[in-house]
Amino acid sequence: MKTFYNHLHALHHGRLEMFRGQLVPCFEVPGRVDDVLACVRARRLGPVQQASDHGSAMLAKIHSASYLGFLEHAWADWVALDPANATRDALPSVWPNHGLRTDVLPANFAARLGRFSFDSGSPLTSGTWVAARQGAFCALDAAHAVADGARAAFALSRPPGHHAGADFYGGYCFLNNAALAAQALRDRGMARVAVLDIDYHHGNGTQAIFYDRADVFFASIHGDPHTEYPFFLGYMDELGTGAGEGFNLNLPLSRGTGFGQWRAALELALQRIAGFRADALVVSLGLDTFEGDPISGFRLRSEDYLAVGGDLADAGLPTAFIFEGGYAVVDLGVNAVNVLEGFEQRAG
Repeated sequence: MKTFYNHLHALHHGRLEMFRGQLVPCFEVPGRVDDVLACVRARRLGPVQQASDHGSAMLAKIHSASYLGFLEHAWADWVALDPANATRDALPSVWPNHGLRTDVLPANFAARLGRFSFDSGSPLTSGTWVAARQGAFCALDAAHAVADGARAAFALSRPPGHHAGADFYGGYCFLNNAALAAQALRDRGMARVAVLDIDYHHGNGTQAIFYDRADVFFASIHGDPHTEYPFFLGYMDELGTGAGEGFNLNLPLSRGTGFGQWRAALELALQRIAGFRADALVVSLGLDTFEGDPISGFRLRSEDYLAVGGDLADAGLPTAFIFEGGYAVVDLGVNAVNVLEGFEQRAG
């Protein structure tokens, strides 16, 4: 399996995030990808290469022009707001919810920061745009490899992407890599594409992007949003709207769920994807379902991920794996590569 590696990912390195009233060190750190890359190489998963430069036109097929412009210039605008900001990351402090307007883009950068975000836990840094853009290119390359006939490909990048919507960021995510991969597969002639999100946290951005579309089926297995981030999306009654009605599946599970129950949810999601008659599969590969993850609550073990990979291979679809969450850094490489090796062993 070929891995497309974001060699610029460490340019995005947030210092602190807001969590329950205090600033704490970020859980989303460069070491996450470094550990996975080391394991990919140690276990000889396959060739590793840097992504191609696809330009910005493809990004605009998923994200709004105003949002992309904001991201590209955000750091310069942040420093222009106050030169002292060059020494600290940007975190929003005001949001246009509860009846406030979003159709007018304020001149004040602090207000724009809130307009395009939905939490205060995703620091924007001097290298965020470059790292996120290169990560999106990794996802596009993985999708193109699959469209060109590869059974599977792996986009190894950070920051992650599945919480980012068409015009907002949050949950450590700035560009939606899985959505970009799905759109690339559509553009390459795949009539129906499924996105399966197995991160502990609901892929709210991916759901929002495809919620009114019938050509992309979205399924997510995640912690119950009654108690788990992102809280305000991911419920079972969210089925899609308009042309997309019936093409959205949420399978929330309670904190403490073990592998047996989680695997049953995976089986149901794959059954629905088979019924959709998907031509290709994009997997938002979050590994924060691991029992040792510091910010999540499922109880999957490292050996379980081999079975997860095998179950995904049984779907029989060309598959692009897109790296998402997972914050137990020392175990992350083993868990990620277990999924990929389990897939390859079953796929033959």
